[in-house]
Amino acid sequence: EDPSSSSSTQNSVAPELPGFYYDPEKNRYFRLLPGHNNHNPLTKDSIQHKAMECKRLRLLEEEEKQNQKTTRAGLNSSVLLQKRQLGLLSPTSYCRLVHELKVNCMQRRKIEIHSPDSSVTGTNNFKIIVADVACERIFTVNDVEHGGCKYGIINLSGLGKESLTVEMYDNLYFTNRKVNSVCWASLTHPDSHLCLMGIAETPGCASLLPASLFSSTNPGDRPGMLCSFKISTAWSCAWCLNPQADNCFSTGLTRRVLVTNVVTGHRQTFGTSSDVLAQQFATQTPVLYNGCRSGEIFSIDVRQRNRKGQSWKAIRLFHGSAVTSIHLMEAEHYLMAADMAGKIKLWDLRTAKCVKQYKGHHNEYALLPLHVNEEEGLLIAVGQDCYTRIWSLQDAHLLRTIPSPHPSSKDAIPSVVFSSRLGGSRGVPGLLMAVKQDLYHFSYN
Repeated sequence: EDPSSSSSTQNSVAPELPGFYYDPEKNRYFRLLPGHNNHNPLTKDSIQHKAMECKRLRLLEEEEKQNQKTTRAGLNSSVLLQKRQLGLLSPTSYCRLVHELKVNCMQRRKIEIHSPDSSVTGTNNFKIIVADVACERIFTVNDVEHGGCKYGIINLSGLGKESLTVEMYDNLYFTNRKVNSVCWASLTHPDSHLCLMGIAETPGCASLLPASLFSSTNPGDRPGMLCSFKISTAWSCAWCLNPQADNCFSTGLTRRVLVTNVVTGHRQTFGTSSDVLAQQFATQTPVLYNGCRSGEIFSIDVRQRNRKGQSWKAIRLFHGSAVTSIHLMEAEHYLMAADMAGKIKLWDLRTAKCVKQYKGHHNEYALLPLHVNEEEGLLIAVGQDCYTRIWSLQDAHLLRTIPSPHPSSKDAIPSVVFSSRLGGSRGVPGLLMAVKQDLYHFSYN
């Protein structure tokens, strides 16, 4: 049973009556009161929240007892090794199944965060964490109590030690804007800069920050912001790694896409019929993929010149709800997309058809990312219900559902990073989860 779903007990025991709540423990009905009444707990929202909290606590208790069951019949390390030795499993299949087994046995441990400025450590809630390509560092966006956000970089080299400590470096200033999207950029060398998309009641802002801004060197030697300009409401961003359009990043705005060359300052605008909530560049070609609030996914070749009345859309796919995240697979023949109806689909770009669906994800209104790890054969997504779910990429089998260490709420949706090399090429495998003011490591057992 999906832990996020509401209990079906009351439907199977007694019929549902409008305006009444059936309590299976007391075997009787109670009248539901308006949600604004703060003196009586019998409101629909409070009942659903209480049921979800009970399930979350039960799952946490099972995890602490290491009461994890294998997700596939007969899947254990000895059987896998025997099949591998007999030649019944290819090296790729063997590694994928080993990762499935390890993921199911991950145990949660809290990470201690150190900072040169001890006054700011652990005082602000994590909102977004994004790892660089090598998974050596994580860029963090934290909410600030008086409004706005602050930024920081966490060095993961300490994860390989028994103490499980990481170093966090904060920047020298805050922003009064809400950060909607972040991506690493490669301007002078891989992962040297960061693209930030922020909005506020006033016009939003697109910024390109050097990663060296977050370091332990003398503050006087730190470089400033490389690129910053005001824009309309910004939803997404992406950096291009293709040599034909290098030094360019894209910004997904309200009914348009803006592609900017940070060296020459040249900008190119592509009009769209809907807000662009998700973006990613291909690496083999200078093509930008966009996911929209209307549910449409389309691609743009950024080598095209801007001509009025010309259609920019090449490949076109359609979801039934707003597309919140897209991920282009390594061979660039497939695209993974998630929407606000909780559907995750794998599309074949050559035939423009959906070839797989990953069931169990929960989303109704939030901009939630997908995390695809092709080397490990895993898909990871955090739902609006605060559960982290892990699927097998190959057959869309739900491998594990991880409850949040904190009670579920809109401001406590975890942000995660998964890699088999956290901390670099010799790093440790596992899942990082940032929720509220805490950082957790789910390590391979």
